[in-house]
Amino acid sequence: MNTSILASWKRRSQRRGAFFSRDSQILRGKMSSFMSYDRDESSLFDDDDEDQERDSLLDADVGRELLIYMIDASPEMFLPFKNEVEDGEEETYFNAVVKAVTKDMKTRIISRDRDEVAICFFNTRVKKNFQESEGVFVFQASDQANQDELCQPTARLIKDFSNISETFDKDIGSKAGVTPGSRENPLYNALWIAQGLLRKGSVKNSSKRILLFTNVDYPFSDADPAFKKDMRRTTVQRARDAQDLGIVIDCFPLSKQDKGFDIGTFYADMVDMSEEEKENFMAIASDRFESMVSQMQKRLFKKRTVRRLTLTVPQGMKLALQSFALFRPATPGTTAWVDSFDNKLLKSERSFLCSDTGALLSEPLQRFQEYKSEKVCFSLNEVAEVRKITETQLQLLGFKPLECLQEYHNLRPSTFLYPDEERITGSTSAFVALYRAMLCYKKYGVAFLGSNCRMVALVAQAEVSNEIGQVEPPGIHMIYLPYSDDIRHIEKMHGSVENTMPQASNEQIEKATAMIKKLDLKDFTYANYSNPALQRHYAILEAVALKEDDFELADPKDDTLPPEEQMQKLAIAQLVKAFKDSVYGPDHDLEEQELATLKAKGSATAQKRKAAEEMAGNDYDKYDWNELADKGKLKDLTISDLKIYLLKHKLQVTGKKDILINRILTQMGKSKEVRIRLKRG
Repeated sequence: MNTSILASWKRRSQRRGAFFSRDSQILRGKMSSFMSYDRDESSLFDDDDEDQERDSLLDADVGRELLIYMIDASPEMFLPFKNEVEDGEEETYFNAVVKAVTKDMKTRIISRDRDEVAICFFNTRVKKNFQESEGVFVFQASDQANQDELCQPTARLIKDFSNISETFDKDIGSKAGVTPGSRENPLYNALWIAQGLLRKGSVKNSSKRILLFTNVDYPFSDADPAFKKDMRRTTVQRARDAQDLGIVIDCFPLSKQDKGFDIGTFYADMVDMSEEEKENFMAIASDRFESMVSQMQKRLFKKRTVRRLTLTVPQGMKLALQSFALFRPATPGTTAWVDSFDNKLLKSERSFLCSDTGALLSEPLQRFQEYKSEKVCFSLNEVAEVRKITETQLQLLGFKPLECLQEYHNLRPSTFLYPDEERITGSTSAFVALYRAMLCYKKYGVAFLGSNCRMVALVAQAEVSNEIGQVEPPGIHMIYLPYSDDIRHIEKMHGSVENTMPQASNEQIEKATAMIKKLDLKDFTYANYSNPALQRHYAILEAVALKEDDFELADPKDDTLPPEEQMQKLAIAQLVKAFKDSVYGPDHDLEEQELATLKAKGSATAQKRKAAEEMAGNDYDKYDWNELADKGKLKDLTISDLKIYLLKHKLQVTGKKDILINRILTQMGKSKEVRIRLKRG
């Protein structure tokens, strides 16, 4: 077995997010008054509601992120940023960071709804922090009480922070970080305060990060030579002490116009960066910063264990596995009932009462089956035992070539398997050996899933990485295979002896193949496409929560539609036309135009009814319908006259005369009044 793969696996398991190590686009805000999210991710892709294994040992805080936005407020941050002008004012580095952080917090409301954040400015004139350190200002929302605690981003926090550029100079102010003759080190103080804010929670059940934004590559350039070396050493040591406690420090350097940002001057030592990482760091950091501004609103689900399985292989060997759901359909949050006074979530409770005595039932519910006019009762545990076919959770039966596995064999969304070394020691080694063997021999495993009584395919997936990081994790997919009667054959369902299924000619197949190859999407990834309906849903909620009155309810850009400009290119248009001509004939364009014309005109019946309505509208004013109804003279009119009123108000015109009169009186709201008058008469 390759020890390098094993070492890589262990390193990944120690990192935040295990093998899901890609930096997720993040955002969160408190809109609990308007929407709620289903947080029970253990029910993800349930195979059966009662058979799904619930892992009660999972900590409630797994997947939560504690985050500090550490923003440099030195005078250099207020210089023009890329010569951009917005609303007649130059865009500064500080404004660009404020917009990026605001967007990031907005996204967290959708993607990571349990994260907690804090915003910390350093190199400020005014100090505000729980340690009263110079040059550090911890920003808070106007409704936040404690300044030494993180909080979930609220609509008030996002609103106040997005407008901070207007009042920053007056309320907080900018100040040079390190000045000659001074031993104050605001960057050191900010790291110390950030570490204190992140003391909440343990590393096991939450990830802790500091996002540092600055355009100054060496913060001690103006310090006295006697203090410069000591300031650098203590700041680097403070950062490494925080990293030893499990705090990840991510640096977002912003390059100045006159010179670039040299990461190797100071920050590479502070975040402990290797020489290889320094080469491409600036390009990667720039892409990450741009993505924070332009990211889509996505619902990101934490990669939690869906269920724990034990894989049994021949000769009695057992491997402990964890299964994950890599993909899940994104849906709007469910409706949440809140208190009308304080907008707190309401908790609903349900109790069962005895139908005979009315007493509150506290014993576990039982199910029954009628047999010979008697009810045979079963407890829930007994029902589960009856339904259990075998004690084996996952049994490996053998291997087959990958060519035997077809795309239509994927019955439902697959789950992703990964070893669980904590339950059974040695599971990782055996799993890696099985994984490498299937990749080497191009085989997939066939196994029996006992809880569902279904055959599954175990398909190994190699790791895919690029210069940014991991794209696809290494592991094994568990694909649910269908039974033979689960597969529907279109030919058998729709074909017949009299009318055979139409077959495409060789020419049509060639034309279709050429067109598809030309329209093939290069480097396709699902992450580049968003659901327009969900984007609109989240945009409206965001506008309501932030009280943005100028929000335009415009439909978001639909990236799933074909690009019309590219489709009109000569090469593509010729291939599409050639395919349509081979299938529908050369005159199909004229036929489509004729059908469109007929559809625009409408059917003969619709045209006749439209003409009748127009005529009725012209004759409608000839009668005083209210007077005729009050005096009971509607019966003196002909059926054609009565239909004038009905057509005018788009009512049914069928039926006898008395039915038409009653329909008119009902529409006028006088049917009851007329009946009373007739009864008195």
